[in-house]
Amino acid sequence: MNSRIITGLLTVVGLCAAVGAAQAQTATDRVYLIDARNEVARSGFGLCWRTSYWTPAAAANDAAGCACDKDLMPKEKCEPPVAKPVAAATAATAPAPKKCDFTATLKDDQTFAFGKATLTPAALAQLDKEVIAKLSTCAEVKLILVTGHTDRIGSQQANQKLSEKRADAVKAYLIKKGVKTEIDTMGAGKTQAVPGVSCNDKLPKKKLIDCLAPNRRTVVEVQGPAR
Repeated sequence: MNSRIITGLLTVVGLCAAVGAAQAQTATDRVYLIDARNEVARSGFGLCWRTSYWTPAAAANDAAGCACDKDLMPKEKCEPPVAKPVAAATAATAPAPKKCDFTATLKDDQTFAFGKATLTPAALAQLDKEVIAKLSTCAEVKLILVTGHTDRIGSQQANQKLSEKRADAVKAYLIKKGVKTEIDTMGAGKTQAVPGVSCNDKLPKKKLIDCLAPNRRTVVEVQGPAR
């Protein structure tokens, strides 16, 4: 037999043997023929040799699927998603504004004389310091409530009217000082005595009036976020 023919036959037999061995070795996890270098065997045209186990679905799970048959693979399989640009660091979130909540109490006869609803100079100074000055720190005032109180001397009806007049006097002063927020007023009369103030009604009137002084008060409540 011609030596060239013998050599060709031996080459074909060797290739078939190599193919058979590679298929037996990789059939469970590879659908392309792997050569001795552990690389996918290719034809003279650069095409990958497929085994009998090849299917498009199986090729998608083969490590060489995208390199050999990219046009048959799912797009997301062979084209990794484009990384989204990292957004520039946002400015630090401004802290939530502190609430502008406070309460000021005009106490005793420094505010109103017994039976009167006229603000004393001491009361005006206290309102300037404890209410007007603090309001200037508020970005927005949501609520101002002024509540007037009396002691228990006298009738309920008289004390109710007196407590309302005292609250109205404070409101009028706040408006005069430029407060634009709507101000609500109410009178509590003698119904909300200060806890702990205990005075014997048998005391001489002057001493009883002095003893009950803590109950003669006006309370200013403010609510709103701070500036």
